[in-house]
Amino acid sequence: MSLNYTLSQLPERAVKPRESGITMVMDKGLSLLQAEDFLSNCSDYTDIIKLGFGTSIATPKLQEKIKLYQDAGMAVYFGGTLFEAFVIRNQFDDFVKLLEKYGVKHAEVSDGSINISQDEKCDYIHKLSKYVTVISEVGSKDAEKIIPPYEWIDMMQAELEAGVWKVIAEARESGTVGIFRGTGEVRSGLVAEIIRKVPLDKIIWEAPQKAQQVWFMKLYGANVNLGNIAPSEVIPLETLRLGLRGDSFDFFLDK
Repeated sequence: MSLNYTLSQLPERAVKPRESGITMVMDKGLSLLQAEDFLSNCSDYTDIIKLGFGTSIATPKLQEKIKLYQDAGMAVYFGGTLFEAFVIRNQFDDFVKLLEKYGVKHAEVSDGSINISQDEKCDYIHKLSKYVTVISEVGSKDAEKIIPPYEWIDMMQAELEAGVWKVIAEARESGTVGIFRGTGEVRSGLVAEIIRKVPLDKIIWEAPQKAQQVWFMKLYGANVNLGNIAPSEVIPLETLRLGLRGDSFDFFLDK
């Protein structure tokens, strides 16, 4: 990643391919032209593209867009809701064929909208990991369902042991469920409990709101993994990571 000019006291950013400092972007239906424009500006700062929820079924020129992202060095995968939609219809084998058809090398396994046991979820992870790199998501999309910290930890550890590359902490694109309260406030006690047991670089925190991104960066540094970032927010997020925005201005200065 090359910056346009030199400034002292900037935090050291991990370089691609990154294991930490990952930015996962939510593509909710960009056109091929919009995707090209996005990459021309943000490819250095983006690591993963999630084709949100079930948008891939209705996105024109899907094959071309997936190849465009992959050629730019992005990990691309279908949103976990699509995986769940296949599973609940007893079409898991068709989901595997879908990955093969489009040459998708990553897959998300989640259970935010369906009820399956942890053993079933880990079995899907194990099966898919024979074909692709698997990312799993922990947490419910139901704002009324509060999962205690020990369950978050148990699920994350089990899924990492089952073979996932990274585990995503659920927040939805709104940032108002899972690791966040309905107001968007971070459930700080939950996060603190999780990172005592799960390696920080193995977690992608869904954090679509700026205040949430700032919170994670202040505590865990410039190279915390963040997800569900809107395409238009990638460069603003990168300036947060560099301490070049008012919200993070003094995070990385020598005191």
